[in-house]
Amino acid sequence: MLRNRISLVGLSLMVAVLAGCQNTPSADHGSDLTEAELGRLLFFDANLSHNRKQSCATCHNPAEGFVDTRRDENGEIRPVSLGTDEHSLGTRNAPTVTYAAFAPDFHWGRHARFNSQQPDYEGYVGGQFHDGRAKDLAEQAGGPPLNPVEMQMPGKGFVVERLQENPLYVQAFQRFYGTDIFEQPAQAFTAMTRAIEAFEKTPEVSPFDSKYDRVLRGEAEFSFKERSGKALFFSQQFTNCATCHQARPNGHVRETFTNFEYHNIGVPPNPALTLEAPDPGLLANPAVDDPAHRGKFKVPTLRNVAVTGPYMHNGVFKDLRTVIEFYDHFLMGSQHTQNPETHQAWSKPAVPQTLAETELKDGRKLKPIQVEQLVCFLRTLTDQRYEHLIEENGIQCADPD
Repeated sequence: MLRNRISLVGLSLMVAVLAGCQNTPSADHGSDLTEAELGRLLFFDANLSHNRKQSCATCHNPAEGFVDTRRDENGEIRPVSLGTDEHSLGTRNAPTVTYAAFAPDFHWGRHARFNSQQPDYEGYVGGQFHDGRAKDLAEQAGGPPLNPVEMQMPGKGFVVERLQENPLYVQAFQRFYGTDIFEQPAQAFTAMTRAIEAFEKTPEVSPFDSKYDRVLRGEAEFSFKERSGKALFFSQQFTNCATCHQARPNGHVRETFTNFEYHNIGVPPNPALTLEAPDPGLLANPAVDDPAHRGKFKVPTLRNVAVTGPYMHNGVFKDLRTVIEFYDHFLMGSQHTQNPETHQAWSKPAVPQTLAETELKDGRKLKPIQVEQLVCFLRTLTDQRYEHLIEENGIQCADPD
Protein backbone atom coordinates (compact mmCIF):
# COMPACT_ATOMS: atom_id res chain seq x y z
CA MET A 1 0.00 0.00 0.00
CA LEU A 2 2.77 2.44 0.86
CA ARG A 3 4.55 1.75 -2.38
CA ASN A 4 1.39 2.51 -4.38
CA ARG A 5 0.70 5.61 -2.33
CA ILE A 6 4.18 6.98 -2.99
CA SER A 7 3.91 6.33 -6.71
CA LEU A 8 0.43 7.82 -7.09
CA VAL A 9 0.16 10.61 -4.53
CA GLY A 10 3.75 11.76 -4.85
CA LEU A 11 4.20 11.47 -8.61
CA SER A 12 3.12 14.96 -9.60
CA LEU A 13 5.10 16.40 -6.72
CA MET A 14 8.24 14.56 -7.75
CA VAL A 15 7.88 15.72 -11.36
CA ALA A 16 7.78 19.29 -10.17
CA VAL A 17 10.94 18.82 -8.14
CA LEU A 18 12.70 17.14 -11.07
CA ALA A 19 11.73 20.09 -13.23
CA GLY A 20 13.77 22.30 -10.93
CA CYS A 21 10.92 24.53 -9.87
CA GLN A 22 12.26 26.27 -6.76
CA ASN A 23 8.93 26.86 -5.01
CA THR A 24 7.04 23.80 -6.21
CA PRO A 25 5.20 21.65 -5.40
CA SER A 26 2.80 23.93 -3.58
CA ALA A 27 2.17 23.91 0.15
CA ASP A 28 -1.38 22.72 -0.51
CA HIS A 29 -0.02 19.18 -0.71
CA GLY A 30 1.94 19.35 2.54
CA SER A 31 -0.84 17.94 4.66
CA ASP A 32 -1.21 14.93 2.33
CA LEU A 33 2.37 13.66 2.46
CA THR A 34 3.65 10.77 4.53
CA GLU A 35 7.15 11.10 5.93
CA ALA A 36 8.38 8.60 3.32
CA GLU A 37 6.83 10.65 0.50
CA LEU A 38 8.52 13.75 1.85
CA GLY A 39 11.79 11.81 1.86
CA ARG A 40 11.24 10.78 -1.74
CA LEU A 41 10.84 14.41 -2.79
CA LEU A 42 14.00 15.35 -0.94
CA PHE A 43 15.83 12.43 -2.56
CA PHE A 44 15.05 13.89 -5.99
CA ASP A 45 15.54 17.57 -5.13
CA ALA A 46 18.53 19.09 -6.93
CA ASN A 47 17.91 22.41 -5.15
CA LEU A 48 19.69 20.91 -2.16
CA SER A 49 23.03 21.08 -3.99
CA HIS A 50 25.19 24.20 -4.29
CA ASN A 51 24.36 24.99 -7.92
CA ARG A 52 20.94 23.29 -7.87
CA LYS A 53 22.02 20.63 -10.38
CA GLN A 54 22.50 17.46 -8.35
CA SER A 55 20.27 15.41 -6.07
CA CYS A 56 20.63 12.11 -4.24
CA ALA A 57 18.98 10.51 -7.27
CA THR A 58 21.71 11.83 -9.57
CA CYS A 59 24.22 9.34 -8.16
CA HIS A 60 21.57 6.83 -7.05
CA ASN A 61 19.15 6.75 -9.96
CA PRO A 62 16.02 4.73 -9.05
CA ALA A 63 15.47 3.90 -12.72
CA GLU A 64 18.93 2.31 -12.97
CA GLY A 65 19.26 0.21 -9.82
CA PHE A 66 19.86 3.23 -7.57
CA VAL A 67 23.42 3.67 -8.88
CA ASP A 68 25.16 6.30 -11.01
CA THR A 69 25.02 5.34 -14.68
CA ARG A 70 26.06 8.70 -16.14
CA ARG A 71 28.52 8.31 -19.01
CA ASP A 72 31.83 9.98 -19.71
CA GLU A 73 32.93 11.50 -23.01
CA ASN A 74 33.73 7.98 -24.29
CA GLY A 75 30.29 6.64 -23.48
CA GLU A 76 31.54 4.60 -20.51
CA ILE A 77 29.99 4.58 -17.06
CA ARG A 78 32.40 6.37 -14.76
CA PRO A 79 33.88 4.31 -11.92
CA VAL A 80 33.19 7.24 -9.57
CA SER A 81 30.67 10.07 -9.64
CA LEU A 82 30.89 13.66 -10.82
CA GLY A 83 30.18 16.40 -8.35
CA THR A 84 27.52 19.03 -8.82
CA ASP A 85 30.10 21.36 -10.40
CA GLU A 86 30.39 18.78 -13.21
CA HIS A 87 34.16 18.44 -13.00
CA SER A 88 35.03 17.28 -9.46
CA LEU A 89 35.30 13.51 -9.08
CA GLY A 90 34.85 11.28 -6.07
CA THR A 91 37.21 8.48 -5.12
CA ARG A 92 34.74 5.60 -4.64
CA ASN A 93 32.02 3.99 -6.69
CA ALA A 94 28.50 4.95 -5.61
CA PRO A 95 26.91 1.81 -4.10
CA THR A 96 23.31 0.90 -4.72
CA VAL A 97 20.77 2.22 -2.23
CA THR A 98 18.62 -0.86 -2.72
CA TYR A 99 18.43 -2.98 0.45
CA ALA A 100 20.78 -0.62 2.31
CA ALA A 101 18.04 -0.29 4.92
CA PHE A 102 18.83 -3.79 6.16
CA ALA A 103 22.38 -3.00 7.23
CA PRO A 104 22.69 -2.93 11.02
CA ASP A 105 24.15 0.11 12.72
CA PHE A 106 27.94 0.15 12.62
CA HIS A 107 29.34 -1.87 15.51
CA TRP A 108 31.88 -4.45 16.63
CA GLY A 109 30.31 -7.87 16.73
CA ARG A 110 30.61 -11.61 16.37
CA HIS A 111 28.39 -13.98 14.40
CA ALA A 112 28.31 -17.41 12.84
CA ARG A 113 28.43 -17.82 9.08
CA PHE A 114 25.84 -19.79 7.15
CA ASN A 115 26.84 -22.40 4.56
CA SER A 116 30.51 -21.89 5.31
CA GLN A 117 33.30 -23.94 6.78
CA GLN A 118 34.93 -20.74 8.03
CA PRO A 119 34.97 -19.95 11.76
CA ASP A 120 32.77 -17.34 13.36
CA TYR A 121 33.47 -13.77 12.29
CA GLU A 122 34.56 -11.22 14.85
CA GLY A 123 35.06 -7.65 13.74
CA TYR A 124 33.30 -4.55 12.53
CA VAL A 125 29.84 -5.00 11.04
CA GLY A 126 27.28 -2.82 9.29
CA GLY A 127 26.96 0.89 8.87
CA GLN A 128 26.62 2.88 5.65
CA PHE A 129 29.15 3.89 2.99
CA HIS A 130 31.93 1.52 1.94
CA ASP A 131 33.75 2.17 5.23
CA GLY A 132 30.74 2.24 7.57
CA ARG A 133 31.49 5.77 8.74
CA ALA A 134 27.76 6.56 8.90
CA LYS A 135 26.15 4.38 11.54
CA ASP A 136 22.71 4.32 9.84
CA LEU A 137 20.70 5.53 6.84
CA ALA A 138 19.84 8.91 8.33
CA GLU A 139 23.45 9.73 9.06
CA GLN A 140 24.42 8.61 5.56
CA ALA A 141 21.79 10.88 4.02
CA GLY A 142 23.43 13.86 5.70
CA GLY A 143 26.79 13.21 4.06
CA PRO A 144 26.41 14.04 0.34
CA PRO A 145 24.82 17.53 0.70
CA LEU A 146 27.84 18.71 2.72
CA ASN A 147 30.48 16.78 0.81
CA PRO A 148 32.84 19.25 -0.94
CA VAL A 149 32.99 17.04 -4.02
CA GLU A 150 29.41 15.85 -4.27
CA MET A 151 26.63 18.38 -3.58
CA GLN A 152 29.03 20.99 -2.17
CA MET A 153 26.76 22.84 0.24
CA PRO A 154 28.91 24.88 2.67
CA GLY A 155 26.97 23.98 5.82
CA LYS A 156 23.78 22.64 7.36
CA GLY A 157 22.29 26.14 7.65
CA PHE A 158 22.58 26.66 3.91
CA VAL A 159 20.77 23.37 3.25
CA VAL A 160 17.99 24.37 5.64
CA GLU A 161 17.63 27.73 3.88
CA ARG A 162 17.02 25.84 0.64
CA LEU A 163 14.43 23.70 2.39
CA GLN A 164 12.57 26.78 3.56
CA GLU A 165 12.33 28.11 0.01
CA ASN A 166 9.73 25.40 -0.57
CA PRO A 167 6.37 26.02 1.20
CA LEU A 168 5.51 22.33 0.97
CA TYR A 169 8.64 21.39 2.88
CA VAL A 170 7.97 24.03 5.51
CA GLN A 171 4.47 22.73 6.12
CA ALA A 172 5.49 19.07 6.09
CA PHE A 173 8.50 19.59 8.35
CA GLN A 174 6.46 21.50 10.89
CA ARG A 175 3.78 18.82 10.85
CA PHE A 176 6.23 15.93 11.30
CA TYR A 177 8.92 17.49 13.44
CA GLY A 178 7.33 20.39 15.30
CA THR A 179 6.34 23.96 14.50
CA ASP A 180 9.70 25.28 15.74
CA ILE A 181 11.82 22.84 13.70
CA PHE A 182 13.45 25.57 11.61
CA GLU A 183 14.57 27.58 14.62
CA GLN A 184 17.54 25.23 15.01
CA PRO A 185 19.17 24.52 11.60
CA ALA A 186 21.00 21.46 12.91
CA GLN A 187 17.70 19.91 14.02
CA ALA A 188 16.03 20.73 10.72
CA PHE A 189 18.95 19.18 8.84
CA THR A 190 18.62 16.02 10.93
CA ALA A 191 14.88 15.97 10.22
CA MET A 192 15.66 16.05 6.51
CA THR A 193 17.90 13.01 6.86
CA ARG A 194 15.19 11.17 8.81
CA ALA A 195 12.70 11.77 6.01
CA ILE A 196 15.13 10.45 3.40
CA GLU A 197 15.74 7.44 5.63
CA ALA A 198 11.97 6.82 5.76
CA PHE A 199 11.86 6.75 1.95
CA GLU A 200 14.84 4.42 1.71
CA LYS A 201 13.08 1.98 4.04
CA THR A 202 10.05 1.60 1.74
CA PRO A 203 9.31 -1.41 -0.49
CA GLU A 204 9.97 0.84 -3.49
CA VAL A 205 13.67 0.66 -2.63
CA SER A 206 13.72 -2.93 -1.34
CA PRO A 207 10.85 -4.85 -2.96
CA PHE A 208 12.15 -8.44 -2.67
CA ASP A 209 10.47 -9.29 -5.97
CA SER A 210 13.39 -10.71 -7.98
CA LYS A 211 13.16 -14.02 -9.77
CA TYR A 212 14.99 -15.55 -6.80
CA ASP A 213 12.19 -14.36 -4.52
CA ARG A 214 9.50 -15.48 -6.95
CA VAL A 215 11.02 -18.96 -7.13
CA LEU A 216 10.98 -19.19 -3.34
CA ARG A 217 7.30 -18.25 -3.39
CA GLY A 218 6.54 -20.86 -6.06
CA GLU A 219 5.76 -18.23 -8.71
CA ALA A 220 8.66 -19.02 -11.08
CA GLU A 221 11.26 -21.69 -11.82
CA PHE A 222 15.02 -21.49 -12.28
CA SER A 223 16.60 -22.50 -15.55
CA PHE A 224 19.23 -25.26 -15.46
CA LYS A 225 22.09 -22.74 -15.39
CA GLU A 226 20.42 -20.65 -12.71
CA ARG A 227 19.73 -23.69 -10.57
CA SER A 228 23.30 -24.92 -11.00
CA GLY A 229 24.65 -21.49 -10.12
CA LYS A 230 22.53 -21.42 -6.97
CA ALA A 231 23.92 -24.80 -5.92
CA LEU A 232 27.47 -23.53 -6.45
CA PHE A 233 26.79 -20.29 -4.61
CA PHE A 234 25.48 -21.95 -1.46
CA SER A 235 27.84 -24.94 -1.55
CA GLN A 236 30.28 -25.35 1.33
CA GLN A 237 32.63 -27.39 -0.85
CA PHE A 238 32.81 -25.57 -4.19
CA THR A 239 32.76 -21.83 -3.57
CA ASN A 240 33.25 -19.35 -0.76
CA CYS A 241 30.44 -17.05 -1.91
CA ALA A 242 28.15 -17.70 1.03
CA THR A 243 30.92 -17.08 3.55
CA CYS A 244 30.35 -13.35 3.17
CA HIS A 245 27.25 -13.06 1.01
CA GLN A 246 24.69 -14.83 3.18
CA ALA A 247 23.12 -13.37 6.31
CA ARG A 248 20.23 -15.76 6.91
CA PRO A 249 19.55 -19.51 6.76
CA ASN A 250 19.48 -20.91 3.25
CA GLY A 251 16.33 -20.10 1.31
CA HIS A 252 15.16 -17.22 3.50
CA VAL A 253 12.80 -14.98 1.55
CA ARG A 254 14.45 -11.76 2.74
CA GLU A 255 18.08 -12.67 2.21
CA THR A 256 20.20 -9.56 1.57
CA PHE A 257 23.20 -11.51 0.23
CA THR A 258 25.64 -9.78 2.54
CA ASN A 259 26.54 -10.36 6.16
CA PHE A 260 27.86 -6.77 6.34
CA GLU A 261 31.36 -7.84 7.36
CA TYR A 262 34.55 -6.00 6.37
CA HIS A 263 37.34 -7.61 4.34
CA ASN A 264 40.26 -6.78 2.10
CA ILE A 265 39.66 -8.99 -0.94
CA GLY A 266 42.70 -7.80 -2.85
CA VAL A 267 41.03 -5.32 -5.16
CA PRO A 268 43.70 -3.80 -7.42
CA PRO A 269 44.01 -0.05 -7.99
CA ASN A 270 41.88 1.42 -10.75
CA PRO A 271 44.24 3.12 -13.22
CA ALA A 272 41.40 5.45 -14.22
CA LEU A 273 41.57 7.06 -10.77
CA THR A 274 44.41 9.33 -9.72
CA LEU A 275 44.82 8.73 -6.00
CA GLU A 276 47.78 9.94 -4.00
CA ALA A 277 47.73 6.79 -1.86
CA PRO A 278 45.78 3.53 -1.68
CA ASP A 279 42.28 3.89 -0.29
CA PRO A 280 42.49 3.13 3.45
CA GLY A 281 39.01 1.60 3.45
CA LEU A 282 37.73 0.87 6.94
CA LEU A 283 40.65 2.78 8.44
CA ALA A 284 39.09 5.97 7.04
CA ASN A 285 36.20 5.49 9.47
CA PRO A 286 36.79 7.89 12.41
CA ALA A 287 35.77 5.11 14.81
CA VAL A 288 38.58 2.83 13.62
CA ASP A 289 42.27 3.38 14.34
CA ASP A 290 43.83 -0.10 14.09
CA PRO A 291 46.07 -0.39 10.97
CA ALA A 292 45.01 -4.06 10.74
CA HIS A 293 41.77 -2.79 9.15
CA ARG A 294 43.47 -0.81 6.38
CA GLY A 295 42.08 -1.69 2.96
CA LYS A 296 38.99 -3.49 4.26
CA PHE A 297 35.60 -2.62 2.81
CA LYS A 298 32.05 -3.59 3.68
CA VAL A 299 30.68 -6.67 1.92
CA PRO A 300 28.08 -5.30 -0.53
CA THR A 301 24.65 -6.71 -1.18
CA LEU A 302 24.39 -8.86 -4.29
CA ARG A 303 20.82 -7.75 -4.84
CA ASN A 304 20.71 -6.12 -8.30
CA VAL A 305 24.40 -6.87 -8.81
CA ALA A 306 23.80 -7.77 -12.46
CA VAL A 307 22.71 -4.20 -13.26
CA THR A 308 24.79 -2.10 -10.87
CA GLY A 309 28.29 -2.23 -12.35
CA PRO A 310 31.04 -1.20 -12.44
CA TYR A 311 32.19 -3.28 -9.52
CA MET A 312 34.31 -3.02 -6.38
CA HIS A 313 34.69 0.11 -4.27
CA ASN A 314 36.77 1.76 -6.99
CA GLY A 315 34.79 0.54 -10.01
CA VAL A 316 37.81 -1.30 -11.40
CA PHE A 317 35.82 -4.12 -13.05
CA LYS A 318 33.08 -3.60 -15.64
CA ASP A 319 31.65 -7.09 -16.05
CA LEU A 320 30.17 -9.47 -13.49
CA ARG A 321 31.98 -12.43 -15.00
CA THR A 322 35.25 -10.60 -14.41
CA VAL A 323 34.44 -10.30 -10.72
CA ILE A 324 33.89 -14.05 -10.36
CA GLU A 325 37.08 -14.87 -12.28
CA PHE A 326 38.95 -12.39 -10.07
CA TYR A 327 37.84 -14.27 -6.95
CA ASP A 328 38.74 -17.58 -8.56
CA HIS A 329 42.29 -16.56 -9.49
CA PHE A 330 43.34 -16.68 -5.84
CA LEU A 331 42.81 -20.48 -5.82
CA MET A 332 45.67 -22.86 -6.54
CA GLY A 333 45.51 -24.10 -10.14
CA SER A 334 42.91 -21.58 -11.32
CA GLN A 335 42.78 -21.25 -15.07
CA HIS A 336 41.62 -17.65 -14.75
CA THR A 337 45.09 -16.17 -14.70
CA GLN A 338 44.28 -13.02 -16.68
CA ASN A 339 41.86 -10.15 -16.31
CA PRO A 340 39.48 -10.72 -19.27
CA GLU A 341 38.96 -6.96 -19.56
CA THR A 342 42.65 -6.08 -19.95
CA HIS A 343 43.93 -9.46 -21.23
CA GLN A 344 46.81 -9.08 -18.80
CA ALA A 345 47.74 -10.78 -15.54
CA TRP A 346 45.71 -9.64 -12.58
CA SER A 347 47.14 -6.53 -10.95
CA LYS A 348 48.42 -6.82 -7.41
CA PRO A 349 46.18 -5.80 -4.47
CA ALA A 350 46.21 -2.12 -3.59
CA VAL A 351 46.72 -3.03 0.08
CA PRO A 352 48.44 -6.44 0.28
CA GLN A 353 49.21 -6.33 4.02
CA THR A 354 45.68 -7.10 5.25
CA LEU A 355 44.54 -9.47 2.51
CA ALA A 356 41.76 -11.90 3.59
CA GLU A 357 43.71 -14.94 2.45
CA THR A 358 41.72 -17.44 4.52
CA GLU A 359 38.43 -16.46 2.89
CA LEU A 360 39.87 -15.94 -0.60
CA LYS A 361 41.59 -19.33 -0.73
CA ASP A 362 38.57 -21.25 0.52
CA GLY A 363 36.81 -23.29 -2.17
CA ARG A 364 37.62 -25.05 -5.42
CA LYS A 365 38.70 -23.54 -8.70
CA LEU A 366 35.93 -22.97 -11.22
CA LYS A 367 35.50 -24.12 -14.79
CA PRO A 368 34.30 -21.53 -17.32
CA ILE A 369 30.83 -23.11 -17.42
CA GLN A 370 30.60 -22.79 -13.63
CA VAL A 371 31.48 -19.10 -13.88
CA GLU A 372 28.58 -18.72 -16.32
CA GLN A 373 26.26 -20.62 -14.00
CA LEU A 374 27.13 -18.31 -11.12
CA VAL A 375 26.50 -15.28 -13.32
CA CYS A 376 23.12 -16.71 -14.26
CA PHE A 377 22.18 -17.22 -10.62
CA LEU A 378 23.30 -13.71 -9.67
CA ARG A 379 21.10 -12.31 -12.43
CA THR A 380 18.09 -13.83 -10.68
CA LEU A 381 18.72 -11.44 -7.77
CA THR A 382 17.62 -8.50 -9.94
CA ASP A 383 14.47 -6.66 -8.86
CA GLN A 384 11.67 -7.15 -11.35
CA ARG A 385 11.67 -3.48 -12.39
CA TYR A 386 15.32 -3.78 -13.49
CA GLU A 387 15.26 -7.11 -15.29
CA HIS A 388 15.15 -5.33 -18.66
CA LEU A 389 18.53 -3.75 -17.84
CA ILE A 390 20.38 -7.07 -17.71
CA GLU A 391 22.95 -7.34 -20.50
CA GLU A 392 23.68 -10.88 -21.59
CA ASN A 393 27.32 -10.20 -22.54
CA GLY A 394 27.58 -13.55 -24.29
CA ILE A 395 26.00 -15.62 -21.50
CA GLN A 396 22.65 -17.27 -22.22
CA CYS A 397 20.86 -18.30 -19.03
CA ALA A 398 17.48 -19.51 -20.30
CA ASP A 399 16.87 -23.19 -21.02
CA PRO A 400 16.98 -24.03 -24.74
CA ASP A 401 13.60 -24.41 -26.39
